[in-house]
Amino acid sequence: MVELPNSPHAVVTGAARGIGRQIALQMTGAGAVVTALGRQTAALEDLVAHGVAHSYVTADVTDQAAVVAAMREAAARQPIDILIANAGAAESASFAKSDAALFRRMMDVNFMGVVHSIQAALPAMRERPFGRIVVIASTAGLKGYAYVSAYAAAKHAAIGLVRSLALELASTRITVNAVCPGFTDTDLVAGSLDTIMKKTGRDRSAAVAELTKHNPQGRLISPTEVADTVLWLCGEGAGAVTGQAIAVAGGEI
Repeated sequence: MVELPNSPHAVVTGAARGIGRQIALQMTGAGAVVTALGRQTAALEDLVAHGVAHSYVTADVTDQAAVVAAMREAAARQPIDILIANAGAAESASFAKSDAALFRRMMDVNFMGVVHSIQAALPAMRERPFGRIVVIASTAGLKGYAYVSAYAAAKHAAIGLVRSLALELASTRITVNAVCPGFTDTDLVAGSLDTIMKKTGRDRSAAVAELTKHNPQGRLISPTEVADTVLWLCGEGAGAVTGQAIAVAGGEI
């Protein structure tokens, strides 16, 4: 069991569902004071009601002013020690059909959302004795996939940010890392499976096989496996791990 030092305050963006929800749950279980950040008030209230998080703040990560205000509100309760920049979105289209608006949407949420979150949290975090920044990227940030060029470009950018910022902060006690899941068993992926089944007439097992064909283990990753990796990176034992992009993908590289 990973132990977190002195009940640190962790803010998890995109915490309302999927990987973000599981990260919040496991961070709370490990002794962190967790603030969930997201857009959907009802879903965030549900997290608090079920003990997944201690409190919540609302913001769209593409809105820099809203993120600054939300981080300020969270920090007023307790200074922020850990930031999990998880909020993201995926859209698929061939490159020929990927217009500038699609590229901007993917960059705004998957890259600039990370930038806004870190810029809002980092100045005060530098005054703390302990700090962790973990960006939830994707295997799409480590390699290319067909029909998701805008998404992959944004995730590559996020990983580049992680590697550069880690070097800037190497002399501090703040580490900066990325976790790169493969296709994960979330409601977002469930939507992709529904699309595959609708377009191809395949059953669910065949649709899963299509999504996981690049995973040597031939399966979807569980949100718990991703959250376990995040939790380890936030522990004292990972203090020398920074600037890394860790794939949680069943051996896919």
